[in-house]
Amino acid sequence: MNFTALEISEKFSGSIQGNGEVLISRLSKIEEAEVGALSFIAHPKYIPFLALTKASAVLVAHDLETSYQGPATLIRVTDPYIVFTQLMRSWAEFNKTEPPKGIHATALIDPTATVAKGVAIGPYVTIGPKTRIGEGALIQAHCIIGSQVTIGKGTILNARVTVMDETEIGSACIIHSGVVIGSDGFGFAPQENNTYLKTPHLGKVIIKNKVEIGANTTIDRATLGATLIEEGVKLDNLVQIAHNVEIGPHTVIAAQTGIAGSSKIGSQCIIGGQVGIAGHLTIGDNVRIQGQTGVVSDLSAGSTVQGTPAYDYRSYYKSYALFKRFPAIEKRLSSIEKKN
Repeated sequence: MNFTALEISEKFSGSIQGNGEVLISRLSKIEEAEVGALSFIAHPKYIPFLALTKASAVLVAHDLETSYQGPATLIRVTDPYIVFTQLMRSWAEFNKTEPPKGIHATALIDPTATVAKGVAIGPYVTIGPKTRIGEGALIQAHCIIGSQVTIGKGTILNARVTVMDETEIGSACIIHSGVVIGSDGFGFAPQENNTYLKTPHLGKVIIKNKVEIGANTTIDRATLGATLIEEGVKLDNLVQIAHNVEIGPHTVIAAQTGIAGSSKIGSQCIIGGQVGIAGHLTIGDNVRIQGQTGVVSDLSAGSTVQGTPAYDYRSYYKSYALFKRFPAIEKRLSSIEKKN
């Protein structure tokens, strides 16, 4: 798959600084690029690599100020990261291998299950009673799918995914290896004899269309009703979604985040890695939660928070600046006290 720098520029309404006829045959990180590669700069910390790179062309922002006069052609676009991502998608589509076809002889499919046309099912997959698999779905090796499960058109389950009974998964979803959907939530009622009585989980999980779920993420079934993941949600690896949680459309959640039971997350939120959200909370739309934040109370729409307990991120950084200076402040106070 080859393009000239000029062709890329024209496709994304960009402009050329340098040789527009240079040929691009691959995509690379700027610090590793060789001749024939296209790279990009989307963060100021990578600007020094521009003078060192061997890339034939580099995507940069229209407003990037640089005195660079080297051999690489600069392709100026509105957002280098988005353009590079779109090019990566095109390269991946061009180079992808032919997907598996048909049903492997070792797959165990209950006779009451319904498998639509064009479904591919890999080795040692098990599919339970009254489950329905939509047209064009791909179920990779060693997946376990329970009874009365619905999987929509074109959804992909990578190897060793477990989908428990009565789960509903929409169309065009991608579920990565090791994901477990529909296990019991963490519910135990304390008893008078210092033991715990397990709470039955009689609900289910509903996952809407175009959701992507990262490797080894877990989504628990509801106690009653449904744990709900709305359309377009993107979950990273190792995310824990507890029983009866609801996550609004197009929210993204980074790795190692845990959301306790019955909390409701709004739409188009961005939640960083290692965030903890307590149970029974309401998080508004368009909320930004910085990494390693502990959320213990409701958050209003549009807020940006950090720290434990979470509060406004600007106040957090002002407080943290003082916190770092505490040893020096304490030393000064001790010196003043000794003088007095």
